[in-house]
Amino acid sequence: MPASTQPSHFVFATCQVGAEKAVKTEVALRWPDFRFAYSRPGFLTFKLPEKQYLTPDFNLASVFARAWGFSLGKVSVEDRTTAAKTVWDLLGDRPVRQIHVWERDRAEPGAHGFEPSITPAAIAAYEAIRAACPHPERLAGGNHLQRPASPGDWVADCILIEPIQWWVGFHRVRSVPTCWPGGIPTLDAPSEVVSRAWHKMEEALRWSQLPAAAGARFAEIGSSPGGASLSLLARGFEVIGIDPAEMAPKVLENPKFRHIRRRAIEVPRRAFRKVRWLTADMNVAPNFTLDAIEAIVIHPEVNIRGMLLTLKLPEWQLASAIPAYLARIRSWGFNLVRARQLAHNRQEICVAALQRPFRRKPSA
Repeated sequence: MPASTQPSHFVFATCQVGAEKAVKTEVALRWPDFRFAYSRPGFLTFKLPEKQYLTPDFNLASVFARAWGFSLGKVSVEDRTTAAKTVWDLLGDRPVRQIHVWERDRAEPGAHGFEPSITPAAIAAYEAIRAACPHPERLAGGNHLQRPASPGDWVADCILIEPIQWWVGFHRVRSVPTCWPGGIPTLDAPSEVVSRAWHKMEEALRWSQLPAAAGARFAEIGSSPGGASLSLLARGFEVIGIDPAEMAPKVLENPKFRHIRRRAIEVPRRAFRKVRWLTADMNVAPNFTLDAIEAIVIHPEVNIRGMLLTLKLPEWQLASAIPAYLARIRSWGFNLVRARQLAHNRQEICVAALQRPFRRKPSA
């Protein structure tokens, strides 16, 4: 096996199908010296300037890139065992402890039942790559593709672009999403999830790491039919669901759930007095969502500590307005504000906002 660990001058990114242009725009603004090199739906590579080097744990700083790392090239797959050995030839002597394998998205999340996940093809490729590892003693224990990597781990990345083509790269874990293969968390959905909102809330909670303790009270704006509510209730939170539409019976029967069957604008602010956490997923343009949330959180009787907001992007051009949306949220007193297009988001993003330290507003 080659002993080379020379830095790569290419980086890769995977994203939702349709978000490629948004990733390119972000990279052009954040990394103007990068040059676009190659793409397929849901997958892109960029070339770095010859004398520019990045640390293995670099942050692409992209809202729309689900996973990223250094690209080492592609592998033709005629025989899986031979292809797996070529993966390690490309990786050289890099001190890999974990192996991440995933397929690029074939469709938009939610389209015809498609959800990003670790597929059987990815598992088969992973098993072949792990079996071909020339230094198995370096790998983390266990043979589990879906087990998250640990902070600081060097990770071998293999993206299944086509059945006969893999792209190989590597990254070093520095954040929650970089622990997951392809930036996709493993979600064990219950038998009845009511709606796709369950997947979005589960991923949002894991990504954001909001420090809400069991028993905390959430207000959920746009709660019908209750998929996200079920996720929150399963964690022991109390939930006030605000939506003029009906909730699923499974949600209504939970004693920790209360339904306010109104639009957010019609709810008296006193209903939020004991609420410290707020979520919103409204089928309106981003500024309408932000208008509704602002009217709540800036009220002197309301003390929201943290939020998870879904901002719809009915047009991809609205991606350029994301910095302005985040600045507006910061202006409300939330000093830790992050955005990410989750694996289970559609043409939308998730924003996590937190007041740190949290200070109660003075009484009016």
